[in-house]
This record gives sequence, structure tokens and C-alpha cells, in this order.
Amino acid sequence: MTVSLSSSRLRGQIRNMKVARRAGLVLPILLMAAAGSVLLACVCGSVSLSLAELWQALLELLNGAPTTLPGSLLDLRLGRALTGFVTGATLALAGVMMQALLRNPLADPYVLGISGGASVGALATILFFGSFWLVDVAAFAGAIAVALLLFGLAYHDLRGAGSTDGSAPVLLLTGVIVATGCGALITLMLSIAPDSRLRGMVFWLIGDLSNTQSRYLPWLILAAVLLFAMRNARSVNIAAMHADNASTLGVNIGRLRQLLFLCSALLTASAVSNAGSIGFVGLIMPHICRIAWGPDHRLLIPAATLAGGCFLVLADTVARTVVAPQQLPVGVITAMVGVPLFLLQLHQLRRR
Repeated sequence: MTVSLSSSRLRGQIRNMKVARRAGLVLPILLMAAAGSVLLACVCGSVSLSLAELWQALLELLNGAPTTLPGSLLDLRLGRALTGFVTGATLALAGVMMQALLRNPLADPYVLGISGGASVGALATILFFGSFWLVDVAAFAGAIAVALLLFGLAYHDLRGAGSTDGSAPVLLLTGVIVATGCGALITLMLSIAPDSRLRGMVFWLIGDLSNTQSRYLPWLILAAVLLFAMRNARSVNIAAMHADNASTLGVNIGRLRQLLFLCSALLTASAVSNAGSIGFVGLIMPHICRIAWGPDHRLLIPAATLAGGCFLVLADTVARTVVAPQQLPVGVITAMVGVPLFLLQLHQLRRR
């Protein structure tokens, strides 16, 4: 018995060393990629900036309000790039947590209908009030309202009593039904919307960063949830892979499920209210990182967060430059990249 415990502890220490070594290699590379994507977003556009102009514009921003064209362009592009990064990172982290909660690598932040609640709130504000400055508040309120509704309806399932395999089926089915209802309301509002407001409603639904503003709240939400996720990464590993034996391994699976649901709902509400329903980031990025570096959430959580932010910044850069000066919704680019990429991953998994 003592020998068995010692060998198990030794295997755990070896596994921890491998994860730490891999993280020491992967995370610095992803950090540099994130910084490079933001730099590329600042340089590229309908009017390109040289490195000398970029440096001069940066000095203008540090000294106060920009007074030249490069300074004004950098002010706009940097704010948009940072908003894109925090949105992509938020969606990727929400995807990791949702996949761990449902024990399904194909789950994404929108699977439970929380984004549908945000869409109903945002589109109703545009349609009935014609006010775009209230859209973010209404979207966030709609997402939180749906999240609270789901939490109340599936509370028994989230405690762990509703399923023996930890798949939270009641939560998933409830979310699908709520999402269907929200989809019906969205279709109704689009069908009765006047032409003057329809374009803005459609762009918001597809996902667009052109009208977003730099805010501190999304960064605070991302930082708080990321800190929680990293502190509980070991428990998330157990919940995702060994939910049946979680209690014997010292994990309160019911409480962890509730916290995972609330955190992923908060992240989804933050991302959708900030930039609309941008698809595939929360599905593709965790999946790619899991295939590349394994399912251990101690590495998967920070890696997917950085990769998601980097991916959305690059996608938005393409969206505003490929047909410049006209801009495409960034959700179109993420879908065009995400669909073939995901199909390729499924084909490779089948071959394995």
C-alpha cells in the first residue's frame, strides 16, 4: 500500500514537472504572438503606418491627445485591437470552462443560450429605442437574466445530483430550449424592424468590433475569472475527466459545477455585450490548444486565453483591411476560418 502511494505520488510529481516545462515553453511564445498581433493591427489598415510613424504616434499618445494622422490612427486601432484581444480571450476562456462543465469538447460559450439573451436585449434596445449607447447595458442585462433563469431551472443538476456521469444533461437541454426561444424572439424583431435599423441589428448579431469602446470592466472580469480558473485548475481536471470519482479525490463537484457555470455565463455576457455574437472563437481555440498541448487545464486555461485573444485580433485586422476602406463584420472572418479548421480537426481525430 505504501509502495503504491509512493509510486502514485512520484507519477504525479513527474506529470507536474512536464506540465511546468511545457508551460515555460508555450506561454512565452503565445505572449509574444499576442503582442505581435496587436502590433500588426496597429500598423495595418487602409492607411498603413511605418514603424517610425508608429513610434512617433505612440509618443503622442503617451504625451496626451494625438495631433497628427498617425497618432489618431494609432489611437483608434490600438483601442480596437485591445478590445478584440479581451473579447477573444474571454470567449476562449468561457469555452474552456463550458467544455469542462459539460464534459464535451464540442461545447462553446453560446451552447446554453446566454448569448441569445444578450441578443434579445440588444436588438430590443436598437429596435424600440433606436439608442446604440444602451445596447451594451441591455445585452449584458439580457445575458445575466438568461443565466439566472438557467441556474434556477437546472440548480438540481448543477449540484451533481441530476446525473451519474457528470454531463449535466438537464442544464444542456434547458439551455437549448431557452436558446430556441431567444432565437424566435430575434427572428420576430428582425422581421418587423425598419430598414433604417435592420443593418445595425444584423451587424450586431454577426459580431462586429467597429463600434466598440475600450472599457476596464471586461478586463476586470477576465482577470478575476482567469485567477479563479488557475487556482482551481486541478479540480477542473478532475471534473472534466474523473467526475464520477471527484468526491473521493477531494473535489466538491456540485459546488465546482455551479462556479464553472456562473463564471462562464459572466464571461459570455461580457464578451457578447462588448462585441456581439462572434462565433467559433470559444469552440476552436480551446480545441486547438487541447490537441496541441494536452488536456491539462493548468496549461490549457492560459494557453487558450492567449490564443483566443490573438486569433480575434488577427481576424479583425483581416476584416477591416481585406476590402478596405469597407469593413467586414469580424464574425464573418472567424466563421470562414473556423468552419474548415474545425472540420480538419475532426478528420484528424477520426484518423487517430
